[in-house]
Amino acid sequence: MTTKLERAAFIDRRLAELYPAPAIPLDHRDAFTLLVAVLLSAQCTDKRVNLTTPALFALADTPQKMAALSVAQIDAIVRPCGLAPRKAEAIAGLSRLLLEKHGGAVPRTFAELEELPGVGHKTASVVMAQAFGVPAFPVDTHIHRLAQRWKLTSGKSVEQTEADLKLLFPREHWNALHLRIIYYGREHCSAHGCDGTVCEICRTVAPARKRPVITKK
Repeated sequence: MTTKLERAAFIDRRLAELYPAPAIPLDHRDAFTLLVAVLLSAQCTDKRVNLTTPALFALADTPQKMAALSVAQIDAIVRPCGLAPRKAEAIAGLSRLLLEKHGGAVPRTFAELEELPGVGHKTASVVMAQAFGVPAFPVDTHIHRLAQRWKLTSGKSVEQTEADLKLLFPREHWNALHLRIIYYGREHCSAHGCDGTVCEICRTVAPARKRPVITKK
């Protein structure tokens, strides 16, 4: 496998075999609850978010109900997810903006999503892909790390990694593939469990590699 396209084709095929129907890791009921869950997942594990959101959504699972809460009320629940009260302020702010500008609905464009408080490109990409089925390739730390280990990108930035991966994989595979890479990264090619020489895919796409890969953040 001497080219990026050859490596990408193998990775695409092997991950589809390992994870034929990858589940969305964040528990949610609709686009709004997914948006909130993804926002909370910044620098926090999906497991912790899934332990936190039931109490929040029992109290407020719509923009109308969330906007009626104070930042302090939201913060008291989401604090275990870290970055509080910034996340609480963002949740309260985006709920108000959804009511003011979008009739209480989560917008279906990247531009409108990225105008919401606390919503960056990655969060918008997850919502577009997982709530609305629009092809997107959200790049988290797992994907950024693995793309470097698999010699698919230089790793100069997450933006560059996203652009490189979009060129290498079929557009119709993006939504499932980004989930598959995340699951593989957690289960087989973790930050400490593999250094670029241990897991099946690393050994297949870089069989001559002897030294650990130092990935760029």
